[in-house]
Amino acid sequence: MHTALLLIDIQNDYFPDGRMVLEGSTEASQKAGQALSLFREQGLALIHIQHLSTRPDATFFIAGTDGVQFHANVRPVADEPVIQKHFPNAFRGTPLLEHLKSHHIDHVIIAGMMTHMCVDATTRAAFDHGFRCTVLHDACATRALAFNNVTVPAMQVHASFLAALGAVYAKVIGTDDFCATPG
Repeated sequence: MHTALLLIDIQNDYFPDGRMVLEGSTEASQKAGQALSLFREQGLALIHIQHLSTRPDATFFIAGTDGVQFHANVRPVADEPVIQKHFPNAFRGTPLLEHLKSHHIDHVIIAGMMTHMCVDATTRAAFDHGFRCTVLHDACATRALAFNNVTVPAMQVHASFLAALGAVYAKVIGTDDFCATPG
C-alpha cells in the first residue's frame, strides 16, 4: 500500500487579508503543515494542489495575485509536485489521477480548504476512483454558508460535511492521531 498527502488549496486568499477568508484557516494550515512535515521526514508522496480561477467573474484565486500563492505554512519546496486545477474536484481536468496511479498510490490523506467545496468534491472523487481516503478534520477549514435566509455557521458546515464524508467516503481523524500512527 502506498499513501500520498493531498494538500488542497491552502492558498493566501483564504487567510486574513485574503479575498475569501475562512474561519480557522491559520490553525488548519498549521495542522496541515504538521502532516506535511511528517511526509517530508518519511520521504512519502505528497502533492500540493493549487486552484486558479478561470471564471470571468472570479473574485479570488486570480492568476498573478498573491492570493493564489501557497500559504507559508505549507509552501512547496524543491521538487514537490504541484497540480493546478480550475474546478472544486482536483481530479477534473488535471493529471492527478494519472500521477497517483503512476506512483502506485492507493490511499490518499486529504487536508485543505474549503471543507464544503474542494475537500468534499476531491474526497468523493478519490473514493469513486477506488482510493482509500483519510481526511484530517483539523487540517481543513471552511466558512459560514447561507440557504433560504438561514445562515449556517462555519463550525456546523465543517461538521456536517465531515460527518457525511465519514459515513462512507473516508476515515475522518485529527492530525495528531494520524501522525501518531500514519497509514
